[in-house]
Amino acid sequence: MKKKGIVLFLVFIFLSNNIVFAAEMGQTSGLGWISLLPPIISIILAFITKNVVFSLFLGIFSGTFILQIQDGNAFIAFFKAFLDIVDYILSSLSDSWNAGIILQVLTIGGLIGLISKMGGAKAVAETLSRKAKGPVSAQVITWILGIFVFFDDYANSLIVGPIMRPVTDKMKVSREKLSFIVDATAAPISGVALVSTWVGYEIGLIKDAYGSIGQSVNAYAIFLDSIPYRFYNILMLLFVVCTAFFLREFGPMYKAELRARKYNKIIADGANPMVADDIENLEPIEGKKLNIWNALIPIGALIISAFLGFYFNGSEIIMGGENIDLIELLERDPLSFTAVREAFGASDASVVLFQSALISSIIALVMGVVQRIFTISEGIDIWVQGMKSLVITGVILLLAWSLSNVIGELGTAEFLVSLLSNTMPAFLLPSIIFILGAIISFATGTSYGTMGILMPLAIPLAAALSSDTDFIVMSAGAVLTGAIFGDHCSPISDTSILSSMGAASDHVDHVKTQLPYAIMVAIISIIFGYIPVGLGFPIWFILPLSVIITILVVRFIGKPVKINE
Repeated sequence: MKKKGIVLFLVFIFLSNNIVFAAEMGQTSGLGWISLLPPIISIILAFITKNVVFSLFLGIFSGTFILQIQDGNAFIAFFKAFLDIVDYILSSLSDSWNAGIILQVLTIGGLIGLISKMGGAKAVAETLSRKAKGPVSAQVITWILGIFVFFDDYANSLIVGPIMRPVTDKMKVSREKLSFIVDATAAPISGVALVSTWVGYEIGLIKDAYGSIGQSVNAYAIFLDSIPYRFYNILMLLFVVCTAFFLREFGPMYKAELRARKYNKIIADGANPMVADDIENLEPIEGKKLNIWNALIPIGALIISAFLGFYFNGSEIIMGGENIDLIELLERDPLSFTAVREAFGASDASVVLFQSALISSIIALVMGVVQRIFTISEGIDIWVQGMKSLVITGVILLLAWSLSNVIGELGTAEFLVSLLSNTMPAFLLPSIIFILGAIISFATGTSYGTMGILMPLAIPLAAALSSDTDFIVMSAGAVLTGAIFGDHCSPISDTSILSSMGAASDHVDHVKTQLPYAIMVAIISIIFGYIPVGLGFPIWFILPLSVIITILVVRFIGKPVKINE
């Protein structure tokens, strides 16, 4: 570790000298390649040190240092950069969306603690264990639950992992594979769900981008038309279930699954699972009859209150806005599909999910008191103990958001766009857009930011290259699904972090094992998806073809993980 520290110090000195030289040469007005340093440093250090907090911190520091070095004085920039880190963290925490997400994460941690103490989690695990006869059914059940919690990627990551963890552990499924299934059914399903917390943002981007080329369109209809072109989302969901059915893996995931199956080691030696001992120690009282309803009722309350919250919160925002058409729609037909969809899209998911988690926590607390499992005072202590286990997740999220803000000020995403979006043949545009989205989202850890950068560029560019409406739609789909790539597999993505936490997996191991899978699905999406449709092949032929290719890849590239060895 000392050698690693010396190497890191020497690298930092080298980079500092180069940044100072660039500043002296007047190059800081266009930082160019230097703007890539913070995400690169964070990602590389995460793999080297296996410490996400340390890696994110140094990534932020390198970014603030670059921003402060413009006067060429490295000594002063060093101290100012350190002080700026505090400002970025405070700014991230003061953002109402971020604060709501952290409160939601902590509150769900408390909810899981109460459910665990009441024996609900163990009862669900035992029930599902009877349904799960082996690794195949355990993984498929996890996948089905992930599809079921389609309305929000954060809720998905926080609900599915803790419920299925005891089941997959019993069936000797590695934590890396569990976190992959959770992650692969979070953003990929939420991004294409007909009603979700993503829809409003995606529709808004589509509408504004079409407006920039003078077209007034039904943005939701365009969104629906783009779904068949969302190759990465669709193929990733298929890829997960194929690996489960065939029990075949490749790359680091194969080693992880073989370790779990052969040696019953669900986590690697020296791994650092992202769940503290507090939550694991909340075992039900000995001799108390386990009741599955002690889990189903609070979790059901969480989901139902989230749905109701999305609708009512979104409705209030719409009614308080200036869109006359939407206001009249809610007044005229408040329960129509369109009204519900618009309300969901307009809602503040961070507030709603926190409220839902709080409501379900209160229900769980009352249930425990009524059943005399604990007193009110003891229940609150258990709830707080459950929250403590997720404090580290809140720290990591704050650092990830701060890094994203630093990257935004450096213009990293804009540089990548200008670097990669040169003149190209029209048929390659959807592929280039997808690749751009994948690179930017992986480097920045944000799908929303990537969508916001690329959509205003992609649709006008597609319209300039071709008058074919399908070509413009597939380009919009390429933006939305390319952005999902980074949200799914970047080590600095909040969804990836939450998936590691929910599955109690080592975060670096989670990223390392799922990255080859994400890259493989991305390659299939380009070669057998975007290039053919860009050449004019019909989607009704290309989508089934890409599905078949995905199945064949898992079957023939993946190596079998034997159940009994």
